[in-house]
Amino acid sequence: MIKTKKLIEKDVDPDTLNGQTLAYLGDAVYEVIIRRHLVKGGIVKPQVLQREATHYVSAKAQAALITKMQDEEKLTEAELAAFRRGRNAKSHTKAKNTSLKTYQLSTGFEAMIGYLDLLNKNDRIQELADWCIETVEEDGLKDYDFK
Repeated sequence: MIKTKKLIEKDVDPDTLNGQTLAYLGDAVYEVIIRRHLVKGGIVKPQVLQREATHYVSAKAQAALITKMQDEEKLTEAELAAFRRGRNAKSHTKAKNTSLKTYQLSTGFEAMIGYLDLLNKNDRIQELADWCIETVEEDGLKDYDFK
């Protein structure tokens, strides 16, 4: 059995964290929201769930969503600042199957979600996630074709 150090959770000021750390958390938070949406929507086969989820959580989708959010001025100044920190963060991993620009935009998207999560702004996260879901499902990303 592997023994790990006992962690004591405490409030963390997200302004003190780097963009990659915020993106790490935001990726998981957004992924859970999308998975819950798909399961509650009646999709139960794992292979179908995985395929459908990519329409919402792929780097390309997230890059298009965050770009559209900016175009429509959906984000607060603090949310934009968190996005920029994630987008501009130096990554130690290489973008897989996507361009560097797309990867950076999606990292910024995830950082913004992680930032809001650490502030316990669950209503705002859900509001943005609902907008993302609606946008994807209404094919609102056709004008944002990222390679």
